[in-house]
Amino acid sequence: MTVSSIVVRTAPANTSSVISRIIKTDLCEVHFKDEEGRIVVTLEGENIDAMMQSVKEIQNMPDVLNVSVMYSYCGEEVGEAMEHIETRGDRIN
Repeated sequence: MTVSSIVVRTAPANTSSVISRIIKTDLCEVHFKDEEGRIVVTLEGENIDAMMQSVKEIQNMPDVLNVSVMYSYCGEEVGEAMEHIETRGDRIN
């Protein structure tokens, strides 16, 4: 499971229409918007590839100027990395 927070940037006049498009895709949740056209969104996906596909879909929407990934957490990847570190003996206690 991957959970990510993104900021979608649009022109202030297009904020409501972009939010409507994002909500209709059922890809994520919209949490915040401001007068400057910034929209804070969280995404969930099975893995990093699914999350990046959702980011690309939002980026390609009409009136979206920019999408920035602010935070991403992937439970499986963290577990795999820890196993790799423990196997190599590089873990710092």
